[in-house]
Amino acid sequence: MKKVEKIIVSDNAFKSDDAYAIIQSNISFLSLLLEEGATQEQLNEDALLSYYVDYYDSQYKNGNFSQFVWNSGWNSKVNELIEKGLTEIGAVKHLEHFRNMIGKAGEFTEDEMNTFLESEYFGTNPLRDRLRGDEFFALDEKIMPLNSKWIRNHHKLQVLSIDEMYDFAEEFLGKEIER
Repeated sequence: MKKVEKIIVSDNAFKSDDAYAIIQSNISFLSLLLEEGATQEQLNEDALLSYYVDYYDSQYKNGNFSQFVWNSGWNSKVNELIEKGLTEIGAVKHLEHFRNMIGKAGEFTEDEMNTFLESEYFGTNPLRDRLRGDEFFALDEKIMPLNSKWIRNHHKLQVLSIDEMYDFAEEFLGKEIER
């Protein structure tokens, strides 16, 4: 199976003063490949780690741990990637918190978790409320800057122009992509 060996980001994102730009560029490139037919197994694992760490961080900031659980469908593979990603980027406090929250979710019976995942998220939802983890917001460690720095300094980082990114994707996928 053919694999993308590098974390690919745009030169604009790499040069940007906005720390999130390089994370967003990685996400955009992975999304393009997936939308055009690549599988996650074909993608660079470290690029995926960054992708899922950002997903976790964004979901948590938007709606707490319960939103992450609900929107991710409580997927063990995603959780493993996030745990590994938090380790790789050096988010020690967030890793400990994530593991604590996995333990909290692990207290749900299978029926409770299925009920929660099939329920309406908003409104009265006592199962959702059991998955609150406000300690996340008090941690004196921020995921996004750690993730950004990790990508920027990654030994497998490849910086390309937007056109070169499309050229790479087309060659990798063996087809033309509408630009």
